[in-house]
Amino acid sequence: MKELTTKAVATVGLDLAKTVFQVHGVDESGRRVFGRSLKRAEVMGFFASLPPCLVGMQACSGAHHWARQLMALGHEVKLIAPQYVRPYVKRQKTDANDAAAIAEAVRRPHMRFVAIKTVEQQVVLAQHRVREGLLKQRTALSNRIRGLMAEFGVVVPLGMRALRERLAQAAAPLDGELPEAMRPVLAQLYEQLRALEKDIGQTELALQQWHRASETSKRLAETPGVGYLTATATVATVNDARQYRSARQFGAALGITPRQHSSAGRIVLGGISRQGDSYLRQLYIHGARAVVNAHERRVQQHTAAAAGWLHDILKRRPKNVAIVAQAHRTMRIVWALLAHPERRFDAQFKPTRPKASPTEQASVPAA
Repeated sequence: MKELTTKAVATVGLDLAKTVFQVHGVDESGRRVFGRSLKRAEVMGFFASLPPCLVGMQACSGAHHWARQLMALGHEVKLIAPQYVRPYVKRQKTDANDAAAIAEAVRRPHMRFVAIKTVEQQVVLAQHRVREGLLKQRTALSNRIRGLMAEFGVVVPLGMRALRERLAQAAAPLDGELPEAMRPVLAQLYEQLRALEKDIGQTELALQQWHRASETSKRLAETPGVGYLTATATVATVNDARQYRSARQFGAALGITPRQHSSAGRIVLGGISRQGDSYLRQLYIHGARAVVNAHERRVQQHTAAAAGWLHDILKRRPKNVAIVAQAHRTMRIVWALLAHPERRFDAQFKPTRPKASPTEQASVPAA
């Protein structure tokens, strides 16, 4: 009886956890075949006993690892963003209801899925997350130092360089602005700041080395507004650009396109949706800000003509709106370069070949 039940399984919903996992299996018609909880050590043995089937999971912590493990056993694995699973949960939230909802959602024909990342991609993204965390720690520490020094009437100008120089002066015995008892405190904080900056430098060096070893990353970095940080994060995040049917879908997946609130044939567009990968969107917007600032400097110095697409937007719209528009344009160029590996960026802010304009209006894949 158990063998017959096992062969009838077509789809399995797997609710991930730290120690106790929940599985929900259904047959081809969607009828429930089994539902049970598994200890962490039992998961691989359980799926090894199943015939190859479709396994759905939420894209949460550890999902990419388990996806690779189950794919090695011959199963087809699809990851779903948690917000797309929630509508299928019946009544209260329990592990059993979550697993059943995943099994139902993964079978929907128009469901959006998250691309499964490789180990190398996850390592690169982990380095980006570590760098982001170290930067936040450095900002918090620098604000703490500035606040403590301001208590004694010492106001440090903006910028990390000014803070380092002032801390170095505070260590000098001839500096009379700070009390002697305060110098050991600032010296301790200064050492913490230097340690954080050393860790940030090592993380950035590792990312630069990976960037130089990746032809795709180097090709993306030829685009204005795309440095090694944006290039490596994009390559590590996007497995296959073809999962987006157009360049606009790539921008929509990163939340850079307008938010819609339309009804009864009346289209209402608001600000950007801010959905998808916020870190990657932040990198593109920072890069676009650098492009816009450089354009304004060239125009002021009369080294560039006061014309062109970007200049026209700056005349008509606020600067921040122009920056977001430039970020969207950069994303569209990056998508074209990823979708067509034979192309390279030229000096006219375009791919070297004309980009086909997709006519289909397909759903945006989950970021």
